[in-house]
Amino acid sequence: MQTLNCRGTLIDLSIPKVMGIINVTPDSFYDGGKTFSEKEILKQAEKMLSEGATFLDVGGYSTRPGAEEISDAEEIRRAVDAVECILKRFPETLISVDTFRNEIAKKTVEAGAAIVNDVSGGTLDAEMYNIVEKLKVPYILMHMRGTPKTMAKLTDYKNVTIEVLKDLAEKIALARASGINDIIADPGFGFAKTREQSFQLLNNLELFQNLNVPILAGISRKSMIYKTLETSAENALNGTTSLNTIALLKGAKILRVHDVKEAVECVKLRGEVCGMRYER
Repeated sequence: MQTLNCRGTLIDLSIPKVMGIINVTPDSFYDGGKTFSEKEILKQAEKMLSEGATFLDVGGYSTRPGAEEISDAEEIRRAVDAVECILKRFPETLISVDTFRNEIAKKTVEAGAAIVNDVSGGTLDAEMYNIVEKLKVPYILMHMRGTPKTMAKLTDYKNVTIEVLKDLAEKIALARASGINDIIADPGFGFAKTREQSFQLLNNLELFQNLNVPILAGISRKSMIYKTLETSAENALNGTTSLNTIALLKGAKILRVHDVKEAVECVKLRGEVCGMRYER
């Protein structure tokens, strides 16, 4: 049985869980600028929690392709303020902080966050593994090449599935050697992958169970969906639901999404097929 220890709460992932995205950034690809004030953050948090989110993922730094850098101080301000205001209103919430900088991870966990979600898998901050080990929180380790600003040009793979699997396996070994116990792997759909490569990863997602850690699928409203359907991120909910269902059937244990209600419905229906009822 795969479980996560989040601040003393043991989360059973035998039934997949949903992670709602709260971006406190002005420039995220889908919801940039929509959840920036305390009122808007709390409104979004309340909606996602009421719809069945197990986790909320707070990000203060946009990682969309070509995203501009911001200072550590600005990211800390955005992320810590969001974590503190959510926990003040909803103190039992399990918050993940979306950052690749160890200082932001440290400050937000000190403010009450329960998980570190690192899109770089430790490649952009040499101290990240050591800090996460000291913080004693679960670590989401994603595959990416380069930085958000450069990754779109780094898509030269001979076999994307094999290379991403190998890279994640090596990073998981390093993270474990650093003393991190709870690790979640994310193949990084769209991060230094073309649309075709992202679909190849999804098609082969069951192979990632060989990593022996829970798999997170972050597909929500991404370009692999809306470019294929010749639409926009705003009109990509139906496509997101379709691919989230495929990800669940191929073994994903956490869905990271903008739309919690629809993702929870995917998990519930998948559970009925597999004889496992959804539990938050």
